Amino acid sequence: MCIATYNGANYIVEQLDSIISQIGDADEIVICDDRSSDETISILAAYNDPRIRIHRNEINLGHVRNFEKAMTLAKGDYIFLSDQDDVWLPGRVQSMLAKLNEDPSVSLVASNFDLIDAQGQKMGEYRLLGATKATRLAQISSIFMGRAPYFGCTFLLRRELLQSCLPIPKGIESHDIWFALVASSISSVLNLRTPTLLHRIHGKNVTVEKRRALHVVLRSRGPVFCGRSR
Repeated sequence: MCIATYNGANYIVEQLDSIISQIGDADEIVICDDRSSDETISILAAYNDPRIRIHRNEINLGHVRNFEKAMTLAKGDYIFLSDQDDVWLPGRVQSMLAKLNEDPSVSLVASNFDLIDAQGQKMGEYRLLGATKATRLAQISSIFMGRAPYFGCTFLLRRELLQSCLPIPKGIESHDIWFALVASSISSVLNLRTPTLLHRIHGKNVTVEKRRALHVVLRSRGPVFCGRSR
């Protein structure tokens, strides 16, 4: 499990507890903290759990590079990505691993989610992630045009995918879209229509809530086709 944190003291306990309840003794939780100035680190250290590995960045990397760093530190064959302020629904780990292992050609599993507010009250359902497209070209085009809403906080991926995704090219503003594009290009992606987590909306999220203009979407995808220089 890879968690990127930054001033996450308000919600990290609820998120971490929801993860710990679903993992085994041999699993790991890699937490990469991006220079938090609140109590995030002390809260994490208080768990005193050998499965939790905490790395503090020397400089603020931003959310994309922070996730990238966490993934470079991960050792497991299967990697879940996690925001610091969500809540995993019971059975998420087991059900997503089962789906991934049904088909060796699938390198990434994503899902829909439910929405909660800062107090944890349900705000609605997010079900915009539909089935993957019938052809690879249609799938890639759908992502590139911003019509396939992939959220990294819902991802489970095979370790092998990191070889093609890392390092993340300079200019990529969204690691989740980058991973979805690469996985769709070289292997297969599986979309779960059911929710696997509660995604918290509290006013300080990095995620863009509204669909952006087409020219903004295209500009953010541009580095995908411009090499892998940083």
